[in-house]
Amino acid sequence: MNGVVRCVVGYSGGVTADPTYRSIQDHTEALLVEFDPKVLTYEDLVLSWTQMHQPVSKGKCQYRSAVWYWNEEQKEVAEEVVKEWRAASRNELYTDVDPVTQFYRAEEYHQHFMGKVGRR
Repeated sequence: MNGVVRCVVGYSGGVTADPTYRSIQDHTEALLVEFDPKVLTYEDLVLSWTQMHQPVSKGKCQYRSAVWYWNEEQKEVAEEVVKEWRAASRNELYTDVDPVTQFYRAEEYHQHFMGKVGRR
């Protein structure tokens, strides 16, 4: 996506230090997306994510759907995008909007996973 600088697979949202895939505990599998705000707005990034994602069931903590924000402006944008997304959907959508917490990089075998195994 034009404006995305880097993506890193990892874990976030919990308080347990140093989670791994086998000991994820209270964290959620997450994707850290670094982007150039001169090229891509946070709103456009979240809107794009909604077009690729359909959280129609409540997953356990590890697989829950969430959008994280860094500041109040991003919080307002994320809440509005998610609100409009839910209103436009025929299904109930389960997505949390939460403040950023500590991010832990996932094991190397999770990085660029789709390129390693291909689309299913």
